[in-house]
Amino acid sequence: MFSDQFRRGESEKGKLAGVKGSKLISGLSDVAWKAFQSVNQRLPEGESIRPNWAPGPLLKSYERSAPPLGFPRETDSLCPTCVKEVRNAVISGEVQLETLMNEHPGEIKAQIVEENGQVVMRKTCPKHGEFVDVMATDPAFLERIESLFFGRDFKAAEDSHIHRHGTSNIKFGRGAVLTVDLTNRCNMMCNPCFMDANQVGYVHEPTYEDTKAILDRAVSFKPKRQIIILFSGGEPTLSPYYLEAVAYAKKVGFYRILAATNGIRFAEDIEFCKAAKEAGQHGVYLQFDGVSEEKNKHRGVGNLFDVKLRAIENLASVGIKVTLVTTIVNTINNDGIGQIVEFAAKNIDKVQTIAFQPVSFTGRDEDVADDVRIKQRYTLAGMTSDLRDQTGGNLQPLRDWFPLSSYSAFTSVMDMLQGADAPWGWSSCNCHPNCGIFTLMVVNRHTGEFKSLFEFFDYEQFMKDVAVITDTARGRKLSYAQLGMAIMRNFNAERAPEGFPIAQIVNLFKPSSTNSSSDRNDRMKAQTASDPNDTWRVLCVEGMWFQDLFNYDFRRTEMCVIPYGTQEG
Repeated sequence: MFSDQFRRGESEKGKLAGVKGSKLISGLSDVAWKAFQSVNQRLPEGESIRPNWAPGPLLKSYERSAPPLGFPRETDSLCPTCVKEVRNAVISGEVQLETLMNEHPGEIKAQIVEENGQVVMRKTCPKHGEFVDVMATDPAFLERIESLFFGRDFKAAEDSHIHRHGTSNIKFGRGAVLTVDLTNRCNMMCNPCFMDANQVGYVHEPTYEDTKAILDRAVSFKPKRQIIILFSGGEPTLSPYYLEAVAYAKKVGFYRILAATNGIRFAEDIEFCKAAKEAGQHGVYLQFDGVSEEKNKHRGVGNLFDVKLRAIENLASVGIKVTLVTTIVNTINNDGIGQIVEFAAKNIDKVQTIAFQPVSFTGRDEDVADDVRIKQRYTLAGMTSDLRDQTGGNLQPLRDWFPLSSYSAFTSVMDMLQGADAPWGWSSCNCHPNCGIFTLMVVNRHTGEFKSLFEFFDYEQFMKDVAVITDTARGRKLSYAQLGMAIMRNFNAERAPEGFPIAQIVNLFKPSSTNSSSDRNDRMKAQTASDPNDTWRVLCVEGMWFQDLFNYDFRRTEMCVIPYGTQEG
């Protein structure tokens, strides 16, 4: 709507492409916003709509709940040794499965405290003693991230047939990525492996009917939001019905279906890539440990980096989006993560996201020795510090990173603009601020040069502006107008890269919740491929830190946004 008008204006002799034009629009938007709010915020708030997909009226910002944050604080955790003892007893038949849900074995209290310039979790089991692990290597970083938490989503409703896992139940929202393991078989045998694929002594492979039932249940409770379906494993492409599963997820109505893959089959077989795209596959999470054979050799597969490059080429050629997924192990590959960012920037037309995942000692690595765990433990704070140092200061830990949940501020206004009759809610990533962070980088697709978006766009203020829009609830037209003003007034043309127009910021914030082709870089492309001004793309860099038994926090679990769909729920 408003962005289309600005793109038309921009094409007229480049009036809005320059710094002066963008600065003028930003300044006028700021004046208009303040004038409008001088009246708007004095009036009684409008009523929130009640969408069909939601269990109640849309939440205003002050109605959203939050977990206990800050430190010191107490939480509920697990004894790593007790959990393994009980799990083995269940597998051997000595203990009933219901014991895990009803008797709370291994559950203990934990303290999250600041000590010696770090934030640590301390917990003591009366049987197995004390366990200590690092939560953040920079307390100031964690404090800022937690302070920017936007709030939880709705409480899950009509979900008793899905969430029946005792204390580990997910209690809030729907999640953002539903992971469905199609097999525990794999065509690699590497460390780390969260699944312990190929080594558990049996093949676990849900039937096609099992998978269909999992996907059907995924839309059977509220809030009915769009989520990513992530087929995983093992290596999901080894499943005999992989393509059928993709097609069924599309049929159910999910608009983004992805595979968590090592890329081997996609590299080997371009026809398989085409078939996956035809079935409805939107993207892949591609295992990617570094930009050289050296950084990939610990996986035990020769020429693995060349396989990754071929997979990226094949996938891009058929229109499947690529997210690079890097498990970061301290002292193993944390020194090369800046190179991965540079690689993605230089391949921005093929790669649109990086998901860095600090190592989680689960699966094959669950029995890690304490000295190895301490040496290899990696945190989100450490990741942002390393990226600052390895990108020449382009990414600043205390300026450019936000909790993934902060994007829910934008989600909330889009939920409102869709109206009450929308079949799905907007995808919402309301995870705990200790779980995930992100930043956005503007990339020149011709040169590979990049700059943090948040160096010239005040995202923190934008979140506050969006909260005003949703809280006052002035209807579709006025809300659209306010959103346009909020976007443009927070743009600083003088700090933006040379030639980056304000219209591109507007394009960045006008996605669709039902159209899988609404990715940010699709929206930022010029209307014709030959347009010489088709320069800018945006690279998303995420940090997702999955829990293990040493740092487990039930407050994170109950609002997890990456649930697993299984035969049990």
